[in-house]
Amino acid sequence: ALLRDAPLLLLDEATSALDAESERLVQDALARLMANRTTLVIAHRLATVRSADRIVVMDHGRIVEEGRHDALSRDQGLYARLARLQFEDAAA
Repeated sequence: ALLRDAPLLLLDEATSALDAESERLVQDALARLMANRTTLVIAHRLATVRSADRIVVMDHGRIVEEGRHDALSRDQGLYARLARLQFEDAAA
C-alpha cells in the first residue's frame, strides 16, 4: 500500500508485539504515512488509536460505542473502562 501510494491503509495490530518505546517510534513513523490517507487501525492497545479521528468500539462482534478518545473516556462505557485499565497500568 505504501509503495503504491494507496489512498487506504489497513493496520491490523501493527504494533502489538512491540515494547512501549518501539511502539512510540513506529507510531511516529505511521503518523506521517497516514497523512492524506483513510486509515483503518485494528488494535487492542488503546494508545494506538488514542489520537484517531473516530474510534469504533466493538464487543462480541457488535459496535457498542463510537467517537473520539476524550468523549469515549468521559462516557463511562467499555472504552472508558479499558482506557482506565491500560493507562493506569502504564503509569504504574
